[in-house]
Amino acid sequence: MTDAETAPPAPPHWKRNVTLFLTGQIFSMFGSMLVLYVIMWHLTLETKSGVVMTLVVLIGMLPEAIVSIFGGVWADRLNRKRLIILADGTIAIVTVLLAFIMLGGYQELWIILLISGIRSFFAGIQRPAASALLPQLVPADQLLRINGIFQGLMAGMMILAPAVAAAIYATWGIVPAFFIDAITAAIGIGFLLLIPVATVRSGGGQSYFGDLRAGLRYTFTHPLIRWALGVLAIVMLLGAAPSFLTPLMIARSFGEEVWMLTANEIAFSVGMLAGSALIAALAPKLRRLVVVVAVMAVTFGVINIGLGLSPNIWVFIGFMLLCGLAIPIMQTPLTTLFQIKADPEYLGRVFGLVGVVMSLAMPLGMVLFGPFADLVSIESLLIVAGIATFVVMGVAVLLPSGRRAIREGVVPAPGPSDARLPSEPGASL
Repeated sequence: MTDAETAPPAPPHWKRNVTLFLTGQIFSMFGSMLVLYVIMWHLTLETKSGVVMTLVVLIGMLPEAIVSIFGGVWADRLNRKRLIILADGTIAIVTVLLAFIMLGGYQELWIILLISGIRSFFAGIQRPAASALLPQLVPADQLLRINGIFQGLMAGMMILAPAVAAAIYATWGIVPAFFIDAITAAIGIGFLLLIPVATVRSGGGQSYFGDLRAGLRYTFTHPLIRWALGVLAIVMLLGAAPSFLTPLMIARSFGEEVWMLTANEIAFSVGMLAGSALIAALAPKLRRLVVVVAVMAVTFGVINIGLGLSPNIWVFIGFMLLCGLAIPIMQTPLTTLFQIKADPEYLGRVFGLVGVVMSLAMPLGMVLFGPFADLVSIESLLIVAGIATFVVMGVAVLLPSGRRAIREGVVPAPGPSDARLPSEPGASL
């Protein structure tokens, strides 16, 4: 894909194909969310151990972070559809295996952690391939809108999945969620099989590690991609990571009532849903995406300071709503920039590095801020993180690379492909 501002012709049957792809992905992600919640709740209730919960987070994130960079190479060398099917299918098989083991009465901690690690491993293969596949299906001028719709669907799943997981776990325990995950994975694979996807080959006969080195070199020498990846790391480290301390802040500063923690999570999820709808609606009018990304990065700094200065729970929940609102408004343009500006042959490797940043920034942020939560108030940490975001983003925008990114971070103008999706009234497959 070139940086031209005029969109090329739309891929054939793109509305049908993207509808099938998003539908399948939503089914697959819903099952994965159910398993994530029931494992977290099961281990919390069974062990009541902070060490165990730390292990769950690390084992659930680090394998994906490590594998993503290699998964990105596979996404550029192999057929991306087949790669997604392989990863999703393997996760489903491993999860069913765990279900039968637990039905047999063996419920040791290590087996649950092992399965969580395997699921994370194959997620590191699946995610870069899925992110790189979408631009093969969608016209460049429609990517922002489609990414916004996908973010909205994901936000809806974040509201629905905990309620469904709670009902399943409270009624039948942990095992049924594993079987449901396998069923939803099979449904997702079934939808994906209906989509024709060409293989994007790269490397010209290079070895696997030659492709890996070429991908790293491409990513870190492409000015816009390098700058955007740095901004993502800044926001994840200084903005998103401290927000994991907000439940602890609620308990310390406002009270230990369960409704406060519940309202906090609901406000965040509702904000994400609203932000996704907003970015999808505004997509035809947004072209200078780097400006949107930079403004929203600074907004996270404002939100962190607002959270730290909140005088009561209602103001705090209001800022959490804004936090949820801001995430898709920043993340969707950022994803779209990577998809449009990166060469298709390197797109899997670019998203592999994006996966590394997203998987590592959160744990690193917790390592950075977590120990201080027992020494100083969480309010102080949030304010410091917000101020640091202002400073770092100011430098990032004023650097020559930042000014160049603002000039070049423009997406194609809407073309004739700007038509209703099959899910919208009046459209057809």
